[in-house]
Amino acid sequence: MGLVSLKDMHFYAYHGVYEEERLIGNNYWIDVEIETNFGKAGMSDELVDTINYETVYLICKHEMKRPRRLLEAVGNAIIASLKFQFPSIQEVRLIIRKQNPPLGGKVGFATIEMDGSFVQKCARCKRGMVCYNDETCWCHTVNVLPQTLMALQKEYRGCLCKNCLNLYSDKLTLPQVE
Repeated sequence: MGLVSLKDMHFYAYHGVYEEERLIGNNYWIDVEIETNFGKAGMSDELVDTINYETVYLICKHEMKRPRRLLEAVGNAIIASLKFQFPSIQEVRLIIRKQNPPLGGKVGFATIEMDGSFVQKCARCKRGMVCYNDETCWCHTVNVLPQTLMALQKEYRGCLCKNCLNLYSDKLTLPQVE
């Protein structure tokens, strides 16, 4: 396991509930920590096999350019973009700090913290797996008949790993009954 982190990324952006905040803008700082497996990158010495922190920065920069009312919406967009870009992400921790929030008094920063954990155990074999539990997840690429999927969900009450789900794939050839 490994941790890639970027600290104190600074952006000037236009987020806030009040219209003035979205017109004037403010200073924001972001910290991102990403837990991943460095095994492949450690062996290959290739950037494509790890979390490229330049790309992490560019994702944060892109999402900060899109004005939103809530920092929670900004954070959610950053985490979603990161997990889409880097399928090896197992956990993400994100902190966004907003300087001098308009609260009618002197306040240095308002801060939100968000965590995204994509590691869980397969409901069938109990091995650890990464599951995004949305349309970006690998499980949407496995062809399982809808009635089979419903039966699996009823029986196991949780996600199955790729190996277990492939056991129920409709790619299997079943004997024809005459």
